[in-house]
Amino acid sequence: MDWLDSIKWDRDGLVPVIAQEAGSGDVLMFAWMNREAVAQTAARGQAVYWSRSRQRLWHKGEESGHFQQVHEMRLDCDNDVVLLKVTQLGHGDAEPSIACHTGRHSCFYQRLEGDRWQAVEPVLKDPEAIYR
Repeated sequence: MDWLDSIKWDRDGLVPVIAQEAGSGDVLMFAWMNREAVAQTAARGQAVYWSRSRQRLWHKGEESGHFQQVHEMRLDCDNDVVLLKVTQLGHGDAEPSIACHTGRHSCFYQRLEGDRWQAVEPVLKDPEAIYR
């Protein structure tokens, strides 16, 4: 049996994926992978996701330069969620660690405060400067 057959894919052939920063434990983002994305991620050692909006494989960082080096791939107890332990890379040592298309470190930058969501993480780099 192929190791990919152990994953419980949804009806669209996708599995949810959480990217967690290996060093800090920060949850950086949530995305989706299809079978090919999981296989490419394992082979490359860099995160490759399935973009539902683009309907194609998306090598994280292909436009922004903010790649994710994958240290571990884990499968949850129900075999239906993948966890990637990653190092979020930028253009160099001076580049901040940005995983979110909003220019923030993590996509989970909003916190519920009372009855509204409040942005609690700073924009590290203007998205206009990241995506051309």
